[in-house]
Amino acid sequence: MFPTTIAGSLPKPAWLAETNKLWPRWRAEGPELEQAKLDATLLWIKAQEDAGIDVIGDGEQSRQHFVHGFLEQVEGIDFEHKVEMGIRRDRYKAMVPQVVSALKLKGRVHEREARFLRAHTKRRIKFTLPGPMTIVDTVADRFYGDRVKMAFAFAELLNQEALALQADGVDVIQFDEPAFNVYLDEAADWGVKALERAAQGLSCTTAVHICYGYGIQANIEWKKTLGEEWRQYEKVFPALAKSTIGQVSLECIHSHVPPELMALLEGKDVLVGVIDVASEQVETPEEVAETIGRALQFVPRHRLYACTNCGLAPMPREVAQAKLRALAEGAALARLKLG
Repeated sequence: MFPTTIAGSLPKPAWLAETNKLWPRWRAEGPELEQAKLDATLLWIKAQEDAGIDVIGDGEQSRQHFVHGFLEQVEGIDFEHKVEMGIRRDRYKAMVPQVVSALKLKGRVHEREARFLRAHTKRRIKFTLPGPMTIVDTVADRFYGDRVKMAFAFAELLNQEALALQADGVDVIQFDEPAFNVYLDEAADWGVKALERAAQGLSCTTAVHICYGYGIQANIEWKKTLGEEWRQYEKVFPALAKSTIGQVSLECIHSHVPPELMALLEGKDVLVGVIDVASEQVETPEEVAETIGRALQFVPRHRLYACTNCGLAPMPREVAQAKLRALAEGAALARLKLG
């Protein structure tokens, strides 16, 4: 009851990349960098196991960014001539690559780190991929001229990699779609359809992560404009409830999301965010258990997972480790109190 997992990313060690940054620069290059990525992955596998996390991820240690780590293995994208673009409906500016021709995978994207993860833990493993709509919102289109058409082109490539990850032994494949909380009508219309195309044919557990973003200043400031109630989930949850996606990961603790919106996800596993990624204050097990208790009013106990609100990548490493322990200890306390 109340299995624990993380949304995806974890901080990169200082010897691997710049710290406390969402887009860190690597400290090495070539074979040395590739080995360092795996070393960091092993470090976080051990840290998650030691904390008591049930479904283990790779912490996205081999990716500089959760979207661009996938895009680097896609033909038709020009990384040499990045342009500045407003993303997440102009919430912040970023230097992004340009789509300049038809999209095609160069080969496998995450085989090495997925197989490494599978080989180094006996627990269930989860691997994260960016969702089609979020990719479209993080690149400049100079070829397709149509967001929907380009999203489905990316969805086909994501599906190829997802099927291969399943063959690598991955138990849960999660697609990250923060754009769903920004382009609300489009998400409910074609965003969920593109997501289903990315997950087509998968027999492993499928998940989608939708949140209000990393704990970076641009997102923190944006949240201040959203008012007393954050009802963005209300738009897309009904469409997801009807979809083939098995799990939905969402933001909860220290947010203004009305808990009753979780009831819209009937029939789905709900990965309830019980760890705040926008604060370095470490939650107590009691706080985590209380958040689980509130969610239980709207989510069946056999459907409820305890998770982080989003990724922990920009955080100090010691804070992330403490939050992992709080996540596991809080879920254990909830089992005692609410089981």
